[in-house]
Amino acid sequence: MDWLLHENEVRAKGFRYICGVDEAGRGPLAGPVCAAAVILRDNQIIEGVNDSKKLSEKKREALFDVIREEALAYSIAFATVEEIEELNILNATMLAMKRAVEGLSTKADYALIDGNKTPNLDIPCEYVIKGDANSMSIAAASILAKVSRDRLCREYAEKYPEYGFEKHKGYGTKAHTEAILKYGPCEIHRLSFLKKILK
Repeated sequence: MDWLLHENEVRAKGFRYICGVDEAGRGPLAGPVCAAAVILRDNQIIEGVNDSKKLSEKKREALFDVIREEALAYSIAFATVEEIEELNILNATMLAMKRAVEGLSTKADYALIDGNKTPNLDIPCEYVIKGDANSMSIAAASILAKVSRDRLCREYAEKYPEYGFEKHKGYGTKAHTEAILKYGPCEIHRLSFLKKILK
């Protein structure tokens, strides 16, 4: 598979600083949504990088540091639970992606966005369906976003130990749902996501 197909097609049009963008945490019942943007060097392949969902937690953690050291630039950003509630999860995700792109130390001149929608950026961009499985820069971004959010959930677990955030990372597992029913929601739960549980 050509991991750089999308990047090279854009580069052939004259763009130089192409960032891949992905998110983590659209589906959970709690916590913010996280997005990351990564600009790789020309023709850069980072060994072991793949869609974050296909990698073990240990492998993602190891690659997190490698990506940050080897990429030309990277940025990680969040949209808060309050923003998710106010804007809805799709718009909050787009906001996190926009923040990630705008936070890059080297300004991107083109963005490849995982999924089927693009945020409102001041640079040209395109979406790539399943981009985290076929674009090196999007896959790298998927790892940064996933690891960053998982680490945050481990911090939440220390503050709210009764919910088990270190295990389910905020997703709606049976154990998480039972904890919500037993203890009620805490301040990092997305109340709009709990309507079916708390009806």
